[in-house]
Amino acid sequence: MGSLFRSEEMSLCQLFLQSEAAYACVSELGELGLVQFRDLNPDVNAFQRKFVNEVRRCDEMERKLRYLEKEIKKDGIPMLDTGESPEAPQPREMIDLEATFEKLENELREVNQNAEALKRNYLELTELKHILRKTQVFFDEQEGGMHTTESMTRALITDESRTGKAMGPVQLGFVAGVILRERLPAFERMLWRACRGNVFLRQAMIEDPLEDPSNGDKVYKSVFIIFFQGDQLKTRVKKICEGFRATLYPCPEAPTDRREMAMGVMTRIEDLHTVLGQTQDHRHRVLVAAAKNLKNWFVKVRKIKAIYHTLNLFNLDVTQKCLIAECWVPLLDFETIQIALRRGTERSGSSVPPILNRMETFEDPPTYNRTNKFTHAFQALINAYGVASYREMNPAPYTIITFPFLFAVMFGDLGHGTIMALFGLWMVLKEKPLAAKKSDNEIWNIFFGGRYIIFLMGVFSMYTGFVYNDIFSKSLNVFGSSWSINYNTSTVMTNKALQLDPKGLDYSQTPYPIGLDPVWQVAPLNKIIFQNAYKMKISIIFGVIHMLFGVFVGLFNHRYFKNKMAIYCEFIPQVIFLVFLFFYMTLLMFIKWVKYSASADNVAYSAGCAPSILITFINMVLFKAADDDGGDCSPFMFAGQQGIQKFLVVVALLCVPWMLLAKPILIMRSRKEAAHQPITPYSNENGDADGLNQHNAAGTQGAQQPAQQQGGGHGHDNEEMSEIFIHQGIHTIEYVLGSVSHTASYLRLWALSLAHAQLAEVLWNMVLQNGLKQDGWIGGIALWAVFAFWAVLTVGILVLMEGLSAFLHTLRLHWVEFQSKFYAGLGYAFQPFSFEVILESSSSSSED
Repeated sequence: MGSLFRSEEMSLCQLFLQSEAAYACVSELGELGLVQFRDLNPDVNAFQRKFVNEVRRCDEMERKLRYLEKEIKKDGIPMLDTGESPEAPQPREMIDLEATFEKLENELREVNQNAEALKRNYLELTELKHILRKTQVFFDEQEGGMHTTESMTRALITDESRTGKAMGPVQLGFVAGVILRERLPAFERMLWRACRGNVFLRQAMIEDPLEDPSNGDKVYKSVFIIFFQGDQLKTRVKKICEGFRATLYPCPEAPTDRREMAMGVMTRIEDLHTVLGQTQDHRHRVLVAAAKNLKNWFVKVRKIKAIYHTLNLFNLDVTQKCLIAECWVPLLDFETIQIALRRGTERSGSSVPPILNRMETFEDPPTYNRTNKFTHAFQALINAYGVASYREMNPAPYTIITFPFLFAVMFGDLGHGTIMALFGLWMVLKEKPLAAKKSDNEIWNIFFGGRYIIFLMGVFSMYTGFVYNDIFSKSLNVFGSSWSINYNTSTVMTNKALQLDPKGLDYSQTPYPIGLDPVWQVAPLNKIIFQNAYKMKISIIFGVIHMLFGVFVGLFNHRYFKNKMAIYCEFIPQVIFLVFLFFYMTLLMFIKWVKYSASADNVAYSAGCAPSILITFINMVLFKAADDDGGDCSPFMFAGQQGIQKFLVVVALLCVPWMLLAKPILIMRSRKEAAHQPITPYSNENGDADGLNQHNAAGTQGAQQPAQQQGGGHGHDNEEMSEIFIHQGIHTIEYVLGSVSHTASYLRLWALSLAHAQLAEVLWNMVLQNGLKQDGWIGGIALWAVFAFWAVLTVGILVLMEGLSAFLHTLRLHWVEFQSKFYAGLGYAFQPFSFEVILESSSSSSED
């Protein structure tokens, strides 16, 4: 948990592994997931590295597994997933895996090719069966006792006689076939135009869909028969059929031959059906056997591939017997990593132990914050803005509390918060089965990944809704109202401008124990005025405290990096500027709440004499004297207020040049002093070599610290003075103007809270209230329908849309208003070699 507040201490290490033990040791480190390797061959092509052949073999095995997976999914066979992750197999086991996959792929491809050929034959026989059946109907038709062929002959004679051509004895030929149903109209038009109407087409639809053997799709086809005269038309008709991809089949002219052919076709269809069934059963058995091990095979192959990819990052020593690697490791896990290396060496049977040495470096280490399933989502919110610099204070632990709380200030409703909390609680309780489903729905994955954030936002919203005494725009009178109505019913119902007197008999002078009194929910006119003033003030109070907290978190950064210059030249003037102006304004709010009351005996402390905080603050900044008319009411809340306010403004204004000039001037002085120091040789009584070694050790020890921690210019040693002045000027202007704009930005807490409450009230008054006005059984039906409509709008608009809006505004308050006070976010994330991460990314990419 300590690393959540500040990233883990990292060390750059050099790892020496014997070639025979390298595979097993890297496998153990992958299971551990705590080592980030560096590429020691950045200039070497990926195809020229040592283990490129092994990577190619893994790619080929993965291709075969994807082919098996596609075939398994095509047949709808469930794949066994035990959730276990088998260890990476030894290199000698790769040959067995390759042989197994090769055998399965060849067997499956052979079965598929045979099945496709059988299906194609089955399709051709089925089409021939329909042709024989349909054409028999054509030939059996008679018109007035005359055979159909004769009637078609006369039709052709009539058509050609219209063109003025003489006709002799006619002998008609015909072709029969099948064509896709959607191509039939165009096919018929083409025949008519190309043959000039000298053909006769008959067609009939095949009612049952036929299966395309190439892709398994269902297609609808029609049988056709074309009568024509002469070889020229025959050639033309066949070319048109070929162009429209129509399949032609032989069809005997004699009825006896057609019946014999039909019987032979039916016999062959039955035989093919039997063989197809046996082929499909064999294919199914092969796929079922493969489905039992497919997940484990994928895991094994991907682990092998990841190991060889990592080994390609290593260097070989001159003897070609040892592999050298460089890696970042957390210092706390140094012993754990050494144990894993020894375990890998024992597995490989090597007698040479691995060597893990710490190195000194000038590079910035990666940032590593340990998280669990609860803190991971909050850390992801921070990393979305920027990864923390090395050993910089991490905003995530504070965000766990402040994020749902500021969200709840805007989303304060006991009813809506309960809906959100129950949804988050359901995802938390059903975490394992929901995670096992591995949905590819991106919106659902976002919700599920932030389940703990949603749950906390709902719980905090229930709390603030209880404080606001707001549940679906109504109130709960739990402790009894402190107000009483001393008017009759007719007066209350008819007089909309009626108000209760807080200093008379209407108020018991005992506040409601927790939150707002429920009587404010029924106040017709001044409810919004009261809630405006209340929520606006608490928004400013929370905002100033939040920003002050961010400035003080920056103090921990300065102290850790031993940057005293930043403490004296940045932190102290920043705190003074923020406290003397804006925190003073929040103190005035508390003084006003405590000192002034409607029931005060002294007129000067009555509600009517309470001065405006906004006007007081504006007059304070502008050095404008408050208007004192000499009456009972005073514009000041306490004695000496005007003098104190002038002092606070003057000191706050002096902090501006303090922040602007102090740090650059001190850096300039330190550089001049360093330039006038004499150069001393690095030698002592032990000799020059020892002195040089001590100097190098001191230099490398300083290199492990970030730039802010180093001496002299505190990270500005290589910058020009003009750049330092510009940078400090930008930082000062950003802080001074940002203090004003950021304070005003927290007013979004008030604005969204008021908007949410008003939307809930409008939805109640315009929708649900209409269902409560009906009586009897009609009222029950109307209430059922209206409630359903109200519930859908409540969840869709007030929970989802308003919740998303409040979430985004809360995110902005943390990223801009809070984190800008201390968070640089210029680091890069620690990305260890981890089988778990690799397998998760591989499974998600394969699902996409």
